[in-house]
Amino acid sequence: MNEPGDGTRCVHAGLPEPVPGQPFLPGPVFAAPYHLDPWQGPAGAPNGYGRPDNPTRRLLEAAIGELEGGDCRVFASGQAAITGLLLTVLRPGDTVVLPADGYYTVRAFASAALEAIGVRVLLAPTAGPYPSLDGVRLVLLETPANPGLDVVDVAALAERAHAAGALVAVDNTTATPLGQRPLDLGADLVVASGTKALTGHSDLLLGYLATRSPELLEAVTVWRNATGAIPGAFDAWLAHRSLATMDLRLGRQAANAEAVASLLAGRPDVTGLRWPGRPEDPSYAVASAQMRRMPGVLSFDLGDADRVARFVDAARLVVAATSFGGLHTTADRRAQWGDDTSPGFVRLSCGIEDTADLVADIAAALDAAGPAS
Repeated sequence: MNEPGDGTRCVHAGLPEPVPGQPFLPGPVFAAPYHLDPWQGPAGAPNGYGRPDNPTRRLLEAAIGELEGGDCRVFASGQAAITGLLLTVLRPGDTVVLPADGYYTVRAFASAALEAIGVRVLLAPTAGPYPSLDGVRLVLLETPANPGLDVVDVAALAERAHAAGALVAVDNTTATPLGQRPLDLGADLVVASGTKALTGHSDLLLGYLATRSPELLEAVTVWRNATGAIPGAFDAWLAHRSLATMDLRLGRQAANAEAVASLLAGRPDVTGLRWPGRPEDPSYAVASAQMRRMPGVLSFDLGDADRVARFVDAARLVVAATSFGGLHTTADRRAQWGDDTSPGFVRLSCGIEDTADLVADIAAALDAAGPAS
């Protein structure tokens, strides 16, 4: 049998073998303690206590692991996963390279917590240039970067990092495992927020880490279990249920992003348009070679904060919200959250609305918003 397609993999990922009379996806298991074997204790069964052990969570980890191509551990949020990675791998005296244009809370955590314990933090823009990697313990990449959507050649940078003795982790939140598989490109670890396009229904918080290294997986598992940064059983079940439609959701979101990018590219009142699927985009060459599909997220500038507010107020199908990758089209003015962006910078996450409706609504809302002040 040929390698199954994305839709098939999403629908079947992590499901148990079919048993007559049983559901396709078992319902969530709610338990803190489990019955223990009186003689063997926790060695007698796979479940002993709810923090390290939960069958619903294990099924989700199997599903995400299949899609990423490695072994997976899920966390209570994307931030829990990425901070768990950093604190597991890094020790006082180590050096880490972080994206200067990636998710800002990671940089905030680095300056507040990592530097305080003696970790040297270097920042590099996603598109480069990168500093010397000699003596670096970990290089964290975010590609496409959030919110600016620059892209880096993962394979080339992984080769350079490994030659210097560094580990490479890739934040795969924007791309999802259907958009790219960093472990296939040479990364040692993948970390992501499953809150966003992976689960896509704006109804849960989730993070995960995946790797092919048994040693790294064990270290991360010990950290996760010791700190208790686990998702609840119902969130894990919701996430697994939502994976089945990821291929369909991403297909419509990417089509909408392409159409919206085409609209915005022709408007003189919109500047700074970025979407890596456009041939005119600075990241297009690397993105088209490295990525399996483009994201449903794009960014642009409307000149000032007031015009952004007028645009969202005038729109019927675009709502103001942070996060991205959901079913509904959202606009997020990133400067209000502390990102180093201009006041009129917008990250637009395309939902799954009909393409023609969304394009018409955005065009009308931009017309109604008028010029920047």
